[in-house]
Amino acid sequence: MGDSLSAEYGISRGSGWVKLLEGQLQKQGSQWLVFNASISGETSAGGLTRITSLLQQKKPRIVMLELGANDALRGLSVDETEKNLSKMIQLSKQSGAKVLLFGMQIPPNYGQDYTKKFKDLYPKLATQEGVELVPFFMAGIVTNADFFQADKIHPNEKAQTILYKNVWGAMAPYQTLLNSK
Repeated sequence: MGDSLSAEYGISRGSGWVKLLEGQLQKQGSQWLVFNASISGETSAGGLTRITSLLQQKKPRIVMLELGANDALRGLSVDETEKNLSKMIQLSKQSGAKVLLFGMQIPPNYGQDYTKKFKDLYPKLATQEGVELVPFFMAGIVTNADFFQADKIHPNEKAQTILYKNVWGAMAPYQTLLNSK
């Protein structure tokens, strides 16, 4: 579950990091299916409203949560974002799924305090909820303008391989699960 960063916003369909992940699993002979439930513009509140039905329909064994950036870009309460993500993690775990939480960071538009609280909520949640963490999903691309679309917000196709590698590396604890049928 994610937002435009995972929904292939502004890039060719099938060229995003989620598709690269699916391709890697297929190369390994994995029987796993990947379902991308990302929606451009999605907030943590929106994700929370959708997750229960998705968990029931898809019955995932791993849930990847890449949400919160739109909350921060809109200046929404960090506490509310944290509560929403925490509830999504808990619902996922209750369904029997493992969770991989994607750490996000934002520019200091709303001040240093807000920026720090937002950055810190991801490792805090991962520790509290006992889930794996991609420390910073956008690592390796944020300082290079060549990896962004004209809007300077959304990663372009060149950045997708780096995003995929950030996720794949964080999935190491789940390799045994991924290699099972």
